[in-house]
Amino acid sequence: MAICITITSTKGGVDKTTLTANLGAYLADLGQTALLVDADPQPTLSSFFPLRHRASGGLTRLMVEAATADVISQTTLERLDLVYSDDPDGKLRDAVDGRVRLKHLLGRPPFAQYDIILIDTQGAVGPLQDAAVAAADILLSPIPPEILSAREFVRGTVTMLERLRPMAFLGAPIGPLRGILYRLDRSRDARRIAEELRREAYLPSKGAITILETAIPASVVYREAATYRTPVHRFDRRRGATPSALDTLEALVAELFPHLKTSPTSSGE
Repeated sequence: MAICITITSTKGGVDKTTLTANLGAYLADLGQTALLVDADPQPTLSSFFPLRHRASGGLTRLMVEAATADVISQTTLERLDLVYSDDPDGKLRDAVDGRVRLKHLLGRPPFAQYDIILIDTQGAVGPLQDAAVAAADILLSPIPPEILSAREFVRGTVTMLERLRPMAFLGAPIGPLRGILYRLDRSRDARRIAEELRREAYLPSKGAITILETAIPASVVYREAATYRTPVHRFDRRRGATPSALDTLEALVAELFPHLKTSPTSSGE
């Protein structure tokens, strides 16, 4: 049975897609079979990595028809597959008639064969985002490193968790949420910001929100790697005062999946 991670935020423009793609690629290089699910009408994740096989259907067939045949495409990265977004007009956003449908579909073959499923979501609240959140075993949310944005994140996320909590009665309890500081520049004290965010989040969320120790630094390498359509941990492997993308993803995976060996088995070279 796959572990399902939904990358979500009630705020747009926080690089959810970049995080989803690179986390999936790193896990695949660890030897895990990983599936990316693009649940955003803006199909950035669907074109993040080249495909060696494109299925005849994608998310619309899966969600509307509940059909699982020929909806999984294969990227050129070994062990990394994709359910692509094929809803450019956003009609699927309002067509989802069951908030727990995606969870049940992903628990059946052929999806159950994967070790890890990563779902990318849109920023707008709606039935499609709800379905992606309900499908998750763990929620992962990137947070801009400004305290006002962090407070907005806490308010929006607590509201979302409370609104969706009744899904537990439908067999889809909302998983724990892990927040990760994203685009942290060198002038900021990550520990101070994280501690303040923990204080802001703990009581309103009743402990449901955990802020990870790992932070993603502000760096052009994430954008550059995306331009070359290559995993950032293969693109930036340097060792120095600032953690490389390889160092950062290794630390992130160690926190999220402590049972995994965190050194990649393949460099893609």
